Amino acid sequence: MSCIKTLTAGLALALVSTALAVAEDGTVVETGVRPLYLIDRMDDGPLKEELLSCAGQPVGQTQFSIGHRGAPLMFPEHTVESNTAAAQQGAGILECDVTFTADKELVCRHAQNDLHTTTNILVTDLADKCTTPFSPASGDTAASAECRASDLTLAEFRTLTPKMDSADDGATTPEAYQNGTAAWRTDLYAIEPATLMTHKESIELFQSLGVKFTPELKTPVVDMPFDGFSREDYAQKLIDEYKEADVPPSDVWPQSFDIADVRYWIANEPEFGAQAVYLIDDSSIEGLDGMDPETWGFEPAELKAEGVNYVAPAIPFLLTLDENGEIIPSQLATALNEADIDIITWTLERSGPLTDGGGWYFHTITDAIDGGGDYYEVLNVLAQDVGVVGVFSDWPATVSYYASCMGLE
Repeated sequence: MSCIKTLTAGLALALVSTALAVAEDGTVVETGVRPLYLIDRMDDGPLKEELLSCAGQPVGQTQFSIGHRGAPLMFPEHTVESNTAAAQQGAGILECDVTFTADKELVCRHAQNDLHTTTNILVTDLADKCTTPFSPASGDTAASAECRASDLTLAEFRTLTPKMDSADDGATTPEAYQNGTAAWRTDLYAIEPATLMTHKESIELFQSLGVKFTPELKTPVVDMPFDGFSREDYAQKLIDEYKEADVPPSDVWPQSFDIADVRYWIANEPEFGAQAVYLIDDSSIEGLDGMDPETWGFEPAELKAEGVNYVAPAIPFLLTLDENGEIIPSQLATALNEADIDIITWTLERSGPLTDGGGWYFHTITDAIDGGGDYYEVLNVLAQDVGVVGVFSDWPATVSYYASCMGLE
């Protein structure tokens, strides 16, 4: 009895059209099977047909596709390997989230206090240096720990092995605590140790990959000044490392959730400040609602007058549903466009499977989300209706494929 099943046209294309593509400029980009896997799950219609029509065509590197911590859907974040994969998938801009060590050296970490979930620190001798040692789960109390980059010197930081960002809150040992990778992610590319990076090393790597830069100054969890290192010193050091590497300001989009950092760059490093990105969500602006201007905490026209040219709200604050349940731009998206502020957004593919409505990243449009194909439906609204100039994603191939198909640079 035959075990062969009939494939849909889209999935069949996915299996035959994922060879390495070489763009006209010589850039080699490999988007793999995932874009067409997602397209195959879209509802039939013009968008699906258009995206399928691009199967097998070369995909070039594009600034519209921004690697969020590299390609952390499958690779340990903020590592050489994760960022190399993102560039190979067509991301034209890569991110180093910047924090600092005990000796005030800048390193790439999503948060100053994430080493207990992103590295093996709890099973090394450096565990004793953690701000909060490992505490096992007991009864209704979850396992916990807090290990900061600022707990270690740079030399000590370099001895750590990165892993997929995760923790098992039910663990009773440090070893078990490390093993919380979500079922829809993978440890495949963490088995052979990946490579941590300093901020300076990320600059060197990204230059070698032919991509541009979007460093994020992470809000410290330690009191500032830290051993005489002020917030302004921190913001300035980030910029200084690009100047030392002779990176043109036009190639750098420094980011922060704190508008004070953006204002500092505009005032003190105006060439870099012209591309500074103000990040916002409901953790940085309490009660933020994309449909209620009273909750925004800023007036877009006033930000523009200050010299803020880029704002990056999270996806849910740019989208809403109309009376027919169709995805449309939010009032915030409209107001930013009216103020002539360029919009970047984050983070596509952070949610994993969308069969449950997509979670936080889609909470304003949950009723329109029921499967993986909706990643492209959402991306299309962001690109065509909201008019975003860039999209952070955990798997840049998805965005790169779309951008290439739609002729976005």
